[in-house]
Amino acid sequence: MKKEDFKKIRVKELKDRIENPKKFNLPKVKEVIIATNQNTEGEATAIYLTRVLNSLKIKNTRLGRGLPTGGELEYADEETLSYALKGRK
Repeated sequence: MKKEDFKKIRVKELKDRIENPKKFNLPKVKEVIIATNQNTEGEATAIYLTRVLNSLKIKNTRLGRGLPTGGELEYADEETLSYALKGRK
């Protein structure tokens, strides 16, 4: 990611809200759900945010990924299948 991309995702503001919720009249943050696009840029952003949030000792999760209901397996790419296997229940 480029330096200006980090400014777009407003990490400083996110950290400030997590560390100082009373300053923003917010309840204490218990979890951050990371929802990014399923592409290289979204994946890089999610990995970066995960590292930031782990350093703050805050629970963070990501949206489930995988095969859509009614999707045809023969059209699924390798990455989608990989996510579907990792997130299986």
